Amino acid sequence: MMTNSKSIEPLLVQANAAKRSILLINHVEKQIILRELAAALVEREADILRENKKDLDRMDPKDAKYDRLKLTAERIQGLADSLVVVAGLEDPTGQVLSRKYLANGLQIDRMTVPLGVVGVIYEARPNVTIDVAALCIQSGNVCLLKGGSDAWYSNSCLVAIIRGILRDHQLNEDIVQLLPPERESVLELLTASSYVDIIIPRGSQGLIDYVRQHATVPVIETGAGVCHTYVDKSADLDKAAQIVANAKISRPSVCNALDTILVDREVAEGLVSRLAPLLEAADVTVRADDASFAHWQRHGLTRLEKAAPADYGREFLDLICSVKVINGLEEALTHIERHSSKHSECIVSQDSKNIATFMQLVDAAAVYSNASTRFTDGGEFGLGAEIGISTQKLHARGPFALEKLVTEKWFVTGDGQIR
Repeated sequence: MMTNSKSIEPLLVQANAAKRSILLINHVEKQIILRELAAALVEREADILRENKKDLDRMDPKDAKYDRLKLTAERIQGLADSLVVVAGLEDPTGQVLSRKYLANGLQIDRMTVPLGVVGVIYEARPNVTIDVAALCIQSGNVCLLKGGSDAWYSNSCLVAIIRGILRDHQLNEDIVQLLPPERESVLELLTASSYVDIIIPRGSQGLIDYVRQHATVPVIETGAGVCHTYVDKSADLDKAAQIVANAKISRPSVCNALDTILVDREVAEGLVSRLAPLLEAADVTVRADDASFAHWQRHGLTRLEKAAPADYGREFLDLICSVKVINGLEEALTHIERHSSKHSECIVSQDSKNIATFMQLVDAAAVYSNASTRFTDGGEFGLGAEIGISTQKLHARGPFALEKLVTEKWFVTGDGQIR
């Protein structure tokens, strides 16, 4: 494992040199590369799992990041499948967005082109290594991967496989580079405006805040999700219990998992009676407000705690959620406005007016009615893999996928015109 703290400028120079190489790859060759990479992941499964175990052995299994770090045969197959999906997507570059002819004979085309060198900073999620590399290759971008030290062995193995495929095609392997794990290299990356075109942080709110505060390179924020589900008084409570349980239990360590349940006072008892057995079976800890605490006690929830103010607006990334009893839609909207990270928010209701009001007024990248927030994902939305979920409003919002890894360029064609 790398421990020496050297400047990453040579790696940045190599990334810029690789831009010309990737711009010359046509769409068919990109597809071949990604499909070969998918096959290589499956073939090298034993190597990947061996290196992943080295990372897992250094982490406490009780750590919330453990599940995100862990690779399995099933997850590797899932990564391979996502590569095949990305390979089948339309090339987002070279698209003519507009074309006009001026009176002086000039032809002016506005077209999509790659962003250039994309730096992605992320934590203990080796799947991001594959997702980012695939999306960047397919969109004609060079990528600089700054994974966390927790996943160093996993990421090193995956990047070695990717670079080997690039070499096999006589391409510059620096199209994909893994930066050293030391934190010192983060600041150098964030200020490398001469070499890097955009930075995308994916991870905790602390990581995103650090990047935003220190970067001189343009930043697109992705990652932190504080997700609420509001159960309206008109809700089908059996359906609501299933939606809430899925949003919390199915994979608690990811950003689209539920963090806070808001429930209308009129149906709090009914929801808890249906939901408590589901959460109990999954060992979920509920941090309840005073208005709901007795309900949970009465229905036998053993992992029950009193909620503190800090439990609202908090991303748990674990089998923990907070609960608050609400007096109607207006109070729910106010709570979400105050505590949301603008990622994914849900209403469970049979009142079409309340649903329409919620969907229109809640400010988030994805808003749901009567469905789990766990669907906020590039693959689930039919976009292939994603780099992350953007919670900002400029350039991209929601799943930051292939179609957003481009910018615009004006092509002006003349025949001797002068001004």
